[in-house]
Amino acid sequence: MKISAKGVRSGDEEIIARVISMVENQRQQAFPLLKELYRDAELAYLAGITGPPGSGKSTLVEKLVLSWIAEGEKVAVIAIDPSSEFSGGALLGDRIRMGGISTEKNVFIRSMATRGYLGGLNPAIFDTVVVLSAAGFQKIVIETVGVGQNEIDIVRLADTTMVVTVPEAGDEIQSFKAGLMEAGDIFILNKADQPAASRMELILKQMLEMKDRQNHSCSVSAWQVPIVKTIATEGEGIEELKKAVARHRDFLSRSWKERNNRSRVIRNHVVHLMEEYLRNHFIDPLLESSYFQEILTGISTRKTDPYTAVEQLVKSFKKEQGNHEN
Repeated sequence: MKISAKGVRSGDEEIIARVISMVENQRQQAFPLLKELYRDAELAYLAGITGPPGSGKSTLVEKLVLSWIAEGEKVAVIAIDPSSEFSGGALLGDRIRMGGISTEKNVFIRSMATRGYLGGLNPAIFDTVVVLSAAGFQKIVIETVGVGQNEIDIVRLADTTMVVTVPEAGDEIQSFKAGLMEAGDIFILNKADQPAASRMELILKQMLEMKDRQNHSCSVSAWQVPIVKTIATEGEGIEELKKAVARHRDFLSRSWKERNNRSRVIRNHVVHLMEEYLRNHFIDPLLESSYFQEILTGISTRKTDPYTAVEQLVKSFKKEQGNHEN
C-alpha cells in the first residue's frame, strides 16, 4: 500500500499507522510528506491529561472519548509511555491501554515513546499531531504517565490540560512540581467516592487559591480552574468533565489565547526540531569520535577543563557547518 498525503487525508487507518511509524523511525524520509500535510492541515484541538500512575487516566480517557464520538466526532489518542534506556521504545510496547474504545469507529489510538530528547519531548509527537489532524481527527487526547518534567513538557502541547489525582494522593500532590500546577487548566479528582475525597478536594482548592494569589490572576477575565469530581469506572462526572473542557475551549477562543497557545506550540516544536538536528548531526557522531575521547582524556588529566572543551567543540561544529555551506 502506497504511503501518500492523499492516503492520510482519506482517513485510512493502516496508512496513518504506517506514516506515524515512519515519523518515529525514519524521520528524514518522513519530512517531505510532513511538509505536504502541514501546509493544508488545520491542527486538531489538543487535550492533554496527566497525573500519577494508578489515578485512572486511561479509564477517564475512554469515557470522555466515548462521549465525544457519540456526538459524531473523530477522536485520536496518543498515549505517551516512558522510554526504555536500552531500546528507546515505549516500555509498555504495543499494549492496547484503552480496550473499551480501541475497536470503535472514528477512534485511533497510538502508543508513543518519549525517547529522552533534550527538551523532554520527542519531536515525533507533534509530527503525529500533524498527521492525525490531516486525517480529519477533530480532537486529539495526549495521555502521559506520571507527573515529572517530561510530562509537564508534553502536556504543554495541549490547548487544554487536565491533571488527574485521587484521594489517597494527598501527600503526593503537595509535592507536584510548580510547573504542573501552572499547566493544569482542569483538575480531576477521580475515585471521588472514597472517604478521603473531601480532604483531597480541600488540598486542591488551597493549592489553586495560592497559585491565583501568586499570579494575581483572580480577575473576571482570567480562567478559574475548576475541580471536577469523577468516578471513572462508573462513568460518573464525565458529563461535567466534558462541559469543563468545552468551557475552557470557549474561553481560549474568546480570549485569543488559543492562537497564542498555537504560536507557543509551534515555537517549541521548531526548537525541538533544531535540538533533534543538532543531536543527529553533531552530538551523536561526536560522542563516537576519537576526537571526543581525546577531549575527555584531556579533561581527566587536567590538560584542559570542561568549559574550554565545550567552547572548542562548538567552534569545531560551526567550522564544519561553514564548510558544508561553502
